[in-house]
Amino acid sequence: MRFDGIRDDPGNSDAAASFDPLRPLLTRVAYRMLGSVADAEDAVQDAFLRWLATDRREVREPAAFLRRTVTRLCLDQLKSARRTRETYVGPWLPEPLLEEEADEDDVTLPLMLALERLSPLERAAFLLHDVFGVGFDEVAATIGRDAAATRQLAARARAHVREARPRYRLEREKGLEIADAFFAASRSGDMQALGALLAADVGMWSDGGGKRPAADRPILGFDTVLKLHRSLAVLFGKYGSTLVRTGTINGLPGFITREADGEVQTTALEIEDGKIVAIYVVRNPDKLQHLH
Repeated sequence: MRFDGIRDDPGNSDAAASFDPLRPLLTRVAYRMLGSVADAEDAVQDAFLRWLATDRREVREPAAFLRRTVTRLCLDQLKSARRTRETYVGPWLPEPLLEEEADEDDVTLPLMLALERLSPLERAAFLLHDVFGVGFDEVAATIGRDAAATRQLAARARAHVREARPRYRLEREKGLEIADAFFAASRSGDMQALGALLAADVGMWSDGGGKRPAADRPILGFDTVLKLHRSLAVLFGKYGSTLVRTGTINGLPGFITREADGEVQTTALEIEDGKIVAIYVVRNPDKLQHLH
């Protein structure tokens, strides 16, 4: 939802001038909270409308005020989002975000999945403090808890997501090289080359959201993943799968393809010690509209 035409009103130009430099940061906060590009953009736009209605002369720190506004909007939305995800068809993955360069907050797809297991308040405390560097006093004011309780929320969250944080940074070029090799092997049916790329405990998650064919549960283990790709390679050979581009998707190397049904899909690869340990495929068209 966009209301950028509001800027045409000369009386609102100062509001836009102070808001626009903060929009990228606010969008990152909202996306990390919600896992949806469209929902994040809507939350930020709602915050802009509230900024227009605010007596801005009384706001000493616009960045803190707007970050607090966006976070509270996201907390409200997470309550309904959790109910929706309880009835979601198959594995749920966040909307894929294609990144032209490494994101400064270093939140990868596995970490975003770990955040899904937190309560909304734990998620907010962890993201604001540990990821975006906001002081506990401001975080406490944002989520409506005292500083001590906020520290406990962040500590619990930190313990839950510790294993999902990257242990070392994979060189971007090396990751994209592995992504290229995975695409070539999986589409050509070269199972020997594909097997050489996979870790023994590799897993695969496919999000079709009930809108497109996808596995309704995670595919776990080397033999099972390889067997699935052997079957998929037959379909790729018969109907085609076109590479659109490789790139970084939610902090992981991966690629976008256009499949036989004309729809795009994304594949992101979690890599450790040069081997693929997890494959994340998003096929739900509702989550891919922003990539067209």
